[in-house]
Amino acid sequence: MNRTQLLSLLDEVRAGSLSPADAVAKLAQLPNAQAAADAVVIDHHRELRTGIPEIVFGASKTAEQIAIALRELAKEGRGIATRVDPAKAAAVRALLPDAEYHEIPRLMSLGTQPSRPACAPISVVCAGTSDLGAAEEAAIVAEFLGATVTRIADVGVAGLHRLLARLDDIRKTEVVIAVAGMEAALPSVLGGLVDRPMIAVPTSVGYGVSIDGLVALGALLAACAPGITVVNIDNGVGAAVAAVKIARLAVRQGVNP
Repeated sequence: MNRTQLLSLLDEVRAGSLSPADAVAKLAQLPNAQAAADAVVIDHHRELRTGIPEIVFGASKTAEQIAIALRELAKEGRGIATRVDPAKAAAVRALLPDAEYHEIPRLMSLGTQPSRPACAPISVVCAGTSDLGAAEEAAIVAEFLGATVTRIADVGVAGLHRLLARLDDIRKTEVVIAVAGMEAALPSVLGGLVDRPMIAVPTSVGYGVSIDGLVALGALLAACAPGITVVNIDNGVGAAVAAVKIARLAVRQGVNP
């Protein structure tokens, strides 16, 4: 249950279309639902507390555990699981035929999108098509959390004119997620061109000396453009959550979404 759903429930009670007893019955579900014997416990009230629902990390889970978690989360709208490889996704879909799979970010979802708080627009800008896995993870999670997302891909600094041609589109959004591997120059350059809050995602893309994204991470932490927030390597989820929280605050303070 999220804040919007709770307010709607209380409005129904006030309007007389729902009895207090029925409202209590709807609220009677425990904050945590143990969906399988000591293996999968879903936090249904996380969104009510933090504004962000539980997101399943699928890499270390079995297909059965992912299916159980998605089915439980979908009871209140839409469940989402990240880092699900294609073979595991096929096994999940055998258990949940209605589940959707997004192959590039390796992400699965089940259910219908619930209403969420208003959110200013977000752009997800990535340096190269090799960075699309992390970029699409960020974009889809941000949309799952209620944001309108502008995707801008393959505008790395090896061809700076590509980025300059898209600046107007980026400036139409209120928060920027910038995704880059190699030497991760894109967020630093973009940080000197736009006045929007920026969350940078270093990726594990690059040749040998990139050390699976450690060079990109170090470069972003040492970026010369001040004010860039940096998340962990390939962490599109973390970037999306941070961006959405900022974008929601922008709406509350009067910025038009």
